[in-house]
Formats: sequence, C-alpha cells, structure tokens
Amino acid sequence: MQTSFQNILYEKRERVAYFTINRPERLNAIDTLTNEELLESWADFRIDDEMLVAIVTGAGDRAFSTGADLIEVAEGRMGPDGSLIEEDLLTLGVITRNFHCDKPIIAAINGYCVGGGLEIALACDIRIASESAQFGLPEPLRAIMPAAGGTQRLPKLVPMALAMEMLLTGRTIDTQTAP
Repeated sequence: MQTSFQNILYEKRERVAYFTINRPERLNAIDTLTNEELLESWADFRIDDEMLVAIVTGAGDRAFSTGADLIEVAEGRMGPDGSLIEEDLLTLGVITRNFHCDKPIIAAINGYCVGGGLEIALACDIRIASESAQFGLPEPLRAIMPAAGGTQRLPKLVPMALAMEMLLTGRTIDTQTAP
C-alpha cells in the first residue's frame, strides 16, 4: 500500500513501513508541508498493528536530509490573515520530539545527514549508513543550537569528545569516522 503525499513517499509492504523524504532537489530539507505529511504518516504507522518496523530515508543519493528548510524559515510563512506563522522546528521530522512508538525505526542514511536530518537519524533505533554518508550539526556555524534532540542524543551514541567537537565546532564526519 502506498499513501499519496506531495513531499514524502509512505509505503507499507508486508510488515514494514517505508518513509522517504522526497525533496532531492532541496537535499530532502524539511519544510512545513513535509513535516505535516510526516506527522500524518508517523501517526498512521504507530497505530497500525500490522506494521512491525519502519525504515526512513531520503530520496536520491545526495542526502538523507539536511534538516529544516532554511529558505522557508528565512522567508517565513504567512497565515490566511497575513500574519507570520511561527515555525515549530522542535518537531522536525516528527520523531525527534514527543513521539512515542514501541516499534523499531531504522534510518537508512545516504549522502548528507546534517542538522535536523542528523537529529532525525539520532532519534531512530538503528542507523545504517552508505559509504558516502556525511554527518554533522552545522548549527554552531550559524550561532544556533540543534533544537531537535541532537545535544542530548549525540553524546549518548558517540564518544563524548567527538560529540563535543561536532556540537561546538559544526564539524562534519564521514561514515568511516562515525562509530
């Protein structure tokens, strides 16, 4: 079964749910519509007793996800009354905050996995990366904090010295360096 969305592909095959962030032209950056589609599809996965496991990935070979769509954030979004809509980036990709699911979630990582994209991968139970994967939290380079769980999850999954280097400098590491 495949559910129709504009920015993600959500498929159910046998007992596995597949989530593909489908914005390769934007390095699978997550804008408001993508986040809303992920919210709906993750909610469906959580309540579907037939689904036992989920795999999340990004379309194309250039990026798993580069996180929040910073162009949309910079431009802002206007509501029907003409007022600026505040973006809730803390729910980036939905599974990074206040998403409770007893089923395992696997991140299939290809290309860039940075910013909120890395935070999505860190929120998964298992991470499998291609040889070309690059991991990082570049937020410090823009004087902002990783706000979707990276500061909490990264130090639990990699050596503290590496986590601190990545969190404080914005350094990107490759698959061979990643533990």
